[in-house]
Amino acid sequence: MQNEQGKKRRFDRDFKISAVKMVTEGGHKAAEVARSLGINENQLYLWKKKFGDQGEKAFPGKGHLTELAALRRQLRDVEMERDILKKAVGIFSKTTENGSGS
Repeated sequence: MQNEQGKKRRFDRDFKISAVKMVTEGGHKAAEVARSLGINENQLYLWKKKFGDQGEKAFPGKGHLTELAALRRQLRDVEMERDILKKAVGIFSKTTENGSGS
């Protein structure tokens, strides 16, 4: 969707879901909702279709974050935590070997 300056307008996931739910659950007409939000009615119908097809997985955001990407990010975080714990164990075991620990 283009605004007055010719730039494409972007809407976040929550905005899209709220707009769709106003139509599907709120009982409002799509034309009414589109007009009140300042979006094209056809855009709202596309969002509604996508949400109907994909449910809560619709509108993953920039870069089309997939479940695989989320799992990779989680794995990276867990590996970092593991490495920190390994270093901590190494530091504490040196301290106890030198006799300065409890």
